[in-house]
Amino acid sequence: MAGLLLAAGGGRRLGGRPKALLPYRGGLLVEHAVEVLRAGGCGPVHVVLGAQAEQVRERAPGLAGCAVAVNERWESGMGSSLRVGLDSLARAGGADAVLVLLVDQPGIGPEAVARVRAHGARDALAAASYGGRRGHPVLFGAERWDEVAASAAGDRGARAYLAAHEEAMTLVECGDVAEEADIDTPGDLRHLR
Repeated sequence: MAGLLLAAGGGRRLGGRPKALLPYRGGLLVEHAVEVLRAGGCGPVHVVLGAQAEQVRERAPGLAGCAVAVNERWESGMGSSLRVGLDSLARAGGADAVLVLLVDQPGIGPEAVARVRAHGARDALAAASYGGRRGHPVLFGAERWDEVAASAAGDRGARAYLAAHEEAMTLVECGDVAEEADIDTPGDLRHLR
């Protein structure tokens, strides 16, 4: 079960501060998210960087051992980062499924990752849910990667694919072990405490 961390955004609504570079628990938010994937049982871990990618690499020793791909088109939205990440995974081979985590959700920890990861298979489609509402992380079996990549567009990522395949999805309740809050605006930085 591979892990895929999407960490390419430029933090436009945060005043141009890339979320990957936000300080968190003695390191950077990107390093925390990588550790969450690893502690939740995912490996190998692939990371998609974009905005200030070189600075992230230089300042984040916790990326050691990760397959890092750079999305040169990161400004076009999460869809292009998901495509870059799935391409990186396909080229590496060997994974039956991937669990996708977003860098800006520090309230999602290893317990939620492990719960969703437990539903992995080559044809799997699963997602964490919070009070019955679908959220992150999301798991895609390898047989689905081509279709997911083809549908990923703009800042909606895989939403169109997930909506079209809702009947095949396993929802895994994680509201008792995780918080899905995003860090999008300066007011959201309170989630880093």
